[in-house]
Amino acid sequence: MSKDKDVLTNFDSSERDLEYIKNFRLMDDDFMAKFFEENLECTEFVLRIIMNNPDLKVQSVHTQHEIRNLLGHSVRLDAYATDKNAKKYNIEIQRSDKGASPKRARYHSSVIDVNILPKGKDYDFLTETYVIFITEHDEMGAGLPIYHVDRTIKETGALFQDEAHIIYVNGEYKDDDSPIGVLMHDFACTNPADMQYKVLAERARYLKESKEGQLVMCRAMEEMRNESILAERKQTAIRLIKAEKLSYEEIADGVNLTLEEVQELAKEITEVVMA
Repeated sequence: MSKDKDVLTNFDSSERDLEYIKNFRLMDDDFMAKFFEENLECTEFVLRIIMNNPDLKVQSVHTQHEIRNLLGHSVRLDAYATDKNAKKYNIEIQRSDKGASPKRARYHSSVIDVNILPKGKDYDFLTETYVIFITEHDEMGAGLPIYHVDRTIKETGALFQDEAHIIYVNGEYKDDDSPIGVLMHDFACTNPADMQYKVLAERARYLKESKEGQLVMCRAMEEMRNESILAERKQTAIRLIKAEKLSYEEIADGVNLTLEEVQELAKEITEVVMA
């Protein structure tokens, strides 16, 4: 029996995971990541509604896209898309109010800028960017379906024209006469049969109800568990490296990492200190 089939035939793990999958919503970032992974059609559909632009054409999309920053906090973007005009879209699902703070939006925007500006290029090379938070609650508290945040010149009220935009989508907003309202209804559904947008319902049905889709989700959940364990081991190793009381070999043995992994962590720590 193949490893892939083992995932779904192992009762202890798959029955538990399948129950989780059944209750996933698009408002859950783990499910959302697989939902949009390399899926241009669904990503484009959602962005067209949020941007109110039926002609928007997505060229690429990556989920759980990590942008590393040796001098500060690295970020992992839920979904990172590029359209035909090279505009960048970071879509973040936030169920926690503090997870969508204005300063987090600011940081995401700045890290994306640093990532897309090659060394030696003029600042005019920076393309237009959008950081989009889809929040479970009404983050701004005004009862509106969507909030657009742009820098303005205080004295004149004119837009600053830096082409860095932040958008908050209110996940509490439900209105069958509004595209955003219907979209947020679908983001809150656990059952694909209850979703109103066909393209989203079909993708959710594939991941939740087909054997192939369930396999994708089960493997993703196993990967997330392994990543969480690895992250904890690396954090422990970093603390031990900084303490300078054990050799790299002893740290590797103690936290169950390879010597090469510990050496790489030590190298990153040194680069940050010397920067």
